[in-house]
Amino acid sequence: MMLCCNSAGDLYTLPATPPAPQAHLAISTDLWHHRLGHPGSSAIDVLRNNNFIHCNKAPNTICHSCQLGKHVYLPFSYSRSSTSRPFELIHCDVWTSPVASVAGAQYYLVLLDDFTHFCWTFPLVRKSEVATHIASFCNLAQNQFNLAVKTFQADNGKEFVNTALATLFTSRSILLRLSCPYTSPQNGKAERVLRTLNNIIRTLLIHAHMPPPYWAEALSMATYLLNRRPSSAIQNGFHFSLLYSSPPDYSLLRVFGCLCYPNMTATARHKLAPRSTACMFLGYPSSHKGYRCLDLPTRRIIISRHVVFDETCFPFSLYSPKSSPSDLDFLLAGSTVPV
Repeated sequence: MMLCCNSAGDLYTLPATPPAPQAHLAISTDLWHHRLGHPGSSAIDVLRNNNFIHCNKAPNTICHSCQLGKHVYLPFSYSRSSTSRPFELIHCDVWTSPVASVAGAQYYLVLLDDFTHFCWTFPLVRKSEVATHIASFCNLAQNQFNLAVKTFQADNGKEFVNTALATLFTSRSILLRLSCPYTSPQNGKAERVLRTLNNIIRTLLIHAHMPPPYWAEALSMATYLLNRRPSSAIQNGFHFSLLYSSPPDYSLLRVFGCLCYPNMTATARHKLAPRSTACMFLGYPSSHKGYRCLDLPTRRIIISRHVVFDETCFPFSLYSPKSSPSDLDFLLAGSTVPV
């Protein structure tokens, strides 16, 4: 409306000085969005609500330039999927180490059960070994727990997307769920357990004054301990208890990397030979109820249950040279290496 006046008859009374004519165009929100340099919709709303600009039309389309110039990741919704038994869903991932282990391993595979949060780890020399370990893991679930693995969740890595695993999954009717390319949060549980394990590995090596090539031994220890700790992910329960239906046993626990003395009477060369030798504690053998001890001079692994420990002394702090700067970079690294 440009002008309003009242009429008492056939004539219309006009004001002495008519208002200056104004042109009110129908300007859409899209046009102001372009004029203002493609701001967010909230900025347009503030200007319009305070009468700095006038918009007569609602926005019409998605701004093509904004999609190309300012595209961002969409938010991830909270996952509500749940499992009802062990081995129903296994999260898996492969971590790449910047340092080869003593045995030559350059990677390790982690498998995490969605129901119990129990995890298994396997050092790898090559990524092609993943298929062999997954096949063995499926056999373990069937033979030891009488349960079949239903689904694997992994990223898009070639170690999981290949002919060998495709044949295995097809023969066992196992589903493979893959995250979208470059979308690691879709494989979040595996990523988080990798971070947790690497934090434990790093701390164990630092505390024992051990060089980075012993990361595979620290990995075995970290996995053993993590499965026996209370976990907030399962209401402070124990991964071990959920899988084995029994409480974990802490009586065998000793400090990783400490000085130890295994009994060597059976291998003594003569009756006056020493009954033991100073070794370093490396962890627990999977097929024995005992301890793995490293004889540093000979680099020989001794497995024994008759071991005396000095948990305040660490052989590498006494006999090993200090770590190099590159080693310290590995120890102090705060994140996993992407694969």
